[in-house]
Amino acid sequence: MTEPISSRTLWASRIMGGIAVLFMLFDTAIKLMRESHAVEGTVQLGYPDSTVQLLGIIEAVCLVLYLIPRTSVLGMVLLTGYLGGAVATHVRLENPLFSHVLSSIYIALMMWGSLYLREPRLRTLLPFRTEQNG
Repeated sequence: MTEPISSRTLWASRIMGGIAVLFMLFDTAIKLMRESHAVEGTVQLGYPDSTVQLLGIIEAVCLVLYLIPRTSVLGMVLLTGYLGGAVATHVRLENPLFSHVLSSIYIALMMWGSLYLREPRLRTLLPFRTEQNG
């Protein structure tokens, strides 16, 4: 049986996840709208400009799955793959470590952390805390 989530933990989860989701929503929106910075950035990363909207659609689908409580774990697994591709791209281009390569990892850690705090199924699967005998 899972223990109830405290309101403090729930709020920490909401804040951490909210920051990451807002970033992802912004990134998704500019890709879907083919905003000039998104197109230029995609081309600089070595992808054709024709892929910008496709990347935005993939990101949007993953994000929607993450935001639906019933599919949030699946959404996060898919987002991890998406963000991992961004890390690989930046590594391939030898971009700066902390500002470019790790930026996707920062987002993923916030989203995984938020999910872990609010999702009992995930805490059961990955128990970082051991039960103490009383």
